[in-house]
Amino acid sequence: MELDIGMLVIRLALGPMLVLHGLNKIFGSGGLAGTTRWFGALGLQPAWLHARLAAATEIVAGLLLALGLLTGLACSAFVGLMLVAALTDHRGKGYFVFKGGSEYVLLVALVAVGIAAIGPGAWSLDHVADLDLDGVWWALAAAVLGALAALGLLVISRRPQPADEAP
Repeated sequence: MELDIGMLVIRLALGPMLVLHGLNKIFGSGGLAGTTRWFGALGLQPAWLHARLAAATEIVAGLLLALGLLTGLACSAFVGLMLVAALTDHRGKGYFVFKGGSEYVLLVALVAVGIAAIGPGAWSLDHVADLDLDGVWWALAAAVLGALAALGLLVISRRPQPADEAP
């Protein structure tokens, strides 16, 4: 029972946090237009598509994790999102988040891999539906699928501006 409570708390910490990040990309101070400009500055092309894709992925993955539904797949989305953030927005800024570094996104990605290993707990829709989407192989799958998705996206879509043209 303690493990189930702990997993629920962790899922309810990470899932809604990512949902709010996605909603902020749409409804935050700059709105979707601001997110599009930001993604363009990061070199993600077409920026309008990546702004929408990132927001939708964050909202869906966050909801799935909070509900404990398709947990292993949700965790792979977390890993992919955080790796893209680490390799674009946080790249070259060191480790510590207060300096813009990758500390936060690395922590979120690694916790997601841990959740994929342990599972969402008994208080989850995976448990209710008798879905067995956790364990060592799911943790490995979350890490590998998330990394492959992130790297594939960056190879296909990242076109950084030369330093003399950067805003």
